[in-house]
Amino acid sequence: MDKLIETLSGVCPGIDFASETDLVDDGLITSLDIVMIVTELMAVYGVRIDVDDLTPENFRSAETIYELVRRAGER
Repeated sequence: MDKLIETLSGVCPGIDFASETDLVDDGLITSLDIVMIVTELMAVYGVRIDVDDLTPENFRSAETIYELVRRAGER
């Protein structure tokens, strides 16, 4: 999880990914941020994240993003 938090903080500095629980609804990340996060996650973790995965539910917190990366790695 530390690597993920570091990756997310590199894309969106200033957000406390370790403690935030609703990044999307609280307006902390935008759709452009999500695209940048996905691009970085695919590069860092070597996974493929599909368009169908780009839902607010997958980007609510570091935990939900971690689960998204885990699922993508299992494909």
